[in-house]
Amino acid sequence: MTAAFTFPGQGSQAVGMGKALADGFAAARAVFDEVDAALGERLTATMWDGPAETLQLTENAQPALMAVSLAALRVLEVEAGVVVARDAAFVAGHSLGEYSALAAAGALSISDTARLLRIRGRAMQKAVPVGVGAMAALLGLDYEAAVAVAAEAAQGQVCDAANDNGGGQVVVSGHREAVDRAVEIAKGKGAKRAMLLPVSAPFHCRLMQPAADAMAEALAGVTIATPVVPLVANVLASPISDPDDIRRRLVEQVTGTVRWRESVAFMAGQGVTLFVEIGAGKVLSGLVKRIAAGATGLAMGSPGDIAAVKDALAATKG
Repeated sequence: MTAAFTFPGQGSQAVGMGKALADGFAAARAVFDEVDAALGERLTATMWDGPAETLQLTENAQPALMAVSLAALRVLEVEAGVVVARDAAFVAGHSLGEYSALAAAGALSISDTARLLRIRGRAMQKAVPVGVGAMAALLGLDYEAAVAVAAEAAQGQVCDAANDNGGGQVVVSGHREAVDRAVEIAKGKGAKRAMLLPVSAPFHCRLMQPAADAMAEALAGVTIATPVVPLVANVLASPISDPDDIRRRLVEQVTGTVRWRESVAFMAGQGVTLFVEIGAGKVLSGLVKRIAAGATGLAMGSPGDIAAVKDALAATKG
């Protein structure tokens, strides 16, 4: 039995996330303090007190979710004796979660990660004027069928498959009119549901190229070390460890498809039977069951999760 550590993406944020960790553990408080210092503001005040509308802004949600993930990991390290290099075969993260995964594996400092995600969030928001783009979830279609829907819907505009989340859940992204067409086409092709998502920009499609350019510039000035365990990259669904390769794939990731289904399937194929989702929410844990039959997904986001994760990791060594 082998474990992988996974890290959630945008959409898992909620006011109050990480507060119990900060209240209970000095190791968690140190992470939150480091993120606040790196950003030159008290992001934690927004995380814990709201308002939700401010936390949901992409430029806030991205570093905030990373902060909770790293705080949760530090608590696991102190309270459960977890060592990433020993206890995980791989790390992986959903979209922004890839940055959390790299910080967890020692490839990026927490301060650099916070600043990169602030830049990433602002660049992604700025790349497309509000109202020009949209995203929609297509449920009940496999990836190939969803790609065909997107291609048919494009009609000269952009409509790309943004997230292949697994379990028959694919998200498409692009121009608002094209995404609207994709919703109607998908319903006609047997999708169980197809609906627009409440997002502020069309992430992970070609319209994000200005944000990809901004990240290329930002990443060029940041030190990336070799991670202590391989990162299963979103755009490849396979492991990488070379710092220059990591830098390149983080840029590609802004416009590329998040190949989460294939990433989890790859790790399961390598013998991973336990996926520990570290951070806010339980989205990725839920997807594990749909992608990798027989594998277990566990969430570590609050003090009450520590014992179960410690026991499950111990069982992988048994």
